[in-house]
Amino acid sequence: MLVNTKAKIGVFAIALGAYLPQFPSLVPEFEAQYETFKKKLPESVELIDGGIVTTKELSQAAGDKFRAADVDLVVLQLLTYATSYNMLPAVRDLDVPVVLVNIQKKKAPDYANTDTATWLGELYACGAVGEMVADLERAGKRHAVITGVEEGGDPFVIKELEDWCRAAQVRRRFRDTNLAQIGRPYPGMMDLYIDETNLYHRMWVYTKQFDWEKMWAIADDVTDENAIREKAEDILDTFEIEGGATVETVWEMAKYVVAFEKWVKDEQLGFVASHYDGFAKGVAGKLDSMLIPAFSMLIKQGTACAVEGDIKVAMAMSILKTISGTGQLSEMYSIDFEKDICIIGHSGSGDADISEKKPTMKIVDVFHGKTGGGYLTQFYPPAGPVTYLGITQDRDGRFRFVAAEGVNEEGPIFTFGDTNMRTRFSCGAREFCSHWSEAGPTHHMAAATGRHIDTILKVAKIFNVPVDVITR
Repeated sequence: MLVNTKAKIGVFAIALGAYLPQFPSLVPEFEAQYETFKKKLPESVELIDGGIVTTKELSQAAGDKFRAADVDLVVLQLLTYATSYNMLPAVRDLDVPVVLVNIQKKKAPDYANTDTATWLGELYACGAVGEMVADLERAGKRHAVITGVEEGGDPFVIKELEDWCRAAQVRRRFRDTNLAQIGRPYPGMMDLYIDETNLYHRMWVYTKQFDWEKMWAIADDVTDENAIREKAEDILDTFEIEGGATVETVWEMAKYVVAFEKWVKDEQLGFVASHYDGFAKGVAGKLDSMLIPAFSMLIKQGTACAVEGDIKVAMAMSILKTISGTGQLSEMYSIDFEKDICIIGHSGSGDADISEKKPTMKIVDVFHGKTGGGYLTQFYPPAGPVTYLGITQDRDGRFRFVAAEGVNEEGPIFTFGDTNMRTRFSCGAREFCSHWSEAGPTHHMAAATGRHIDTILKVAKIFNVPVDVITR
């Protein structure tokens, strides 16, 4: 990614202190289990280690570490029974979910040969989980439970932990990167309008405003011909350009991409939402004509770029790109009632990582709905599962996710240069269109290959926002 972030995961384990002097063998047993458990968390995150907690004071010390690090999530291993005071001081001052992980060491007891220490250390599928949840509820904390077994491995536990870490990475990306708004939303698309101060308070995203006059000059100081040539070759490797192209053909475009990449790094940008509604002449027209492929190059590298100034879909694109590796801007295009499928896509910038074959680029005289003309890009998402995510707000400014899963099918698509998908939904095209629309998202949504609603639900719990699941 052009701008790197790394989720911070608070991790600790709890056990009842009264057991340890009674059964000294539990100390090395729990230490070994905790070290094994921490290795289950992916290396892509930064662990903030609160240690093994057996007293209120140790719990408070763990909480101090978590708070100082501004953790994105807390993962708690329950080693055996423990009272809730071992947990609560560590999390009471945090506003992130607590994932309670209840992993039993052995698959089944050897009933005749199990003593109390073995039961407490290796076979206690923790009866304290309910106690922890009850007290987290009373403290107003969000929570989740994962139950599994160590012996023989447990892929479910690993997948759940990895999903939670990916979800936590969304929070870190929103907190540590900025959103660039260039211009303002497409005139009259009031579903896209947003209060940037409310956005910062509720979703942690800080908006930096940029005028187009400043952007027109963004490449004026780019003189490194080696960097430009390398980027031109990258563009040619990324796109199949209609009519053929050489490094010289895309030289100016490459120069702007080099400038945009430096801008993204300097400004720490995770999101860009832009719309230009000027006369598209001179330097303004030159930049406007090549923005679509230029921003596509940024999307491929992890910075979500949304057309028509749609900040909310830029966030949705970033969420999907972070948790799945792909994030394509889309909207409802058409319904094929004979085949009972929805045609979904969009013109403009897209994600090369979602395309099963080399994306195409061509020049058009007129962009539909906006001034000027220039380069269009078309991407080719594969047949198979697909997830859609939209973001909306209620009348009080609270955000809400709208999500759906479907299946992309092979078949004819439109040929005028826009990305299209033929998506079948389990509820049918008519019902999907009505139910999705009734949820009131913006008319844009993000798309990703694969099924990701389970992870989206985790992201929503971290952000403390509701989710409308339309179909899966």
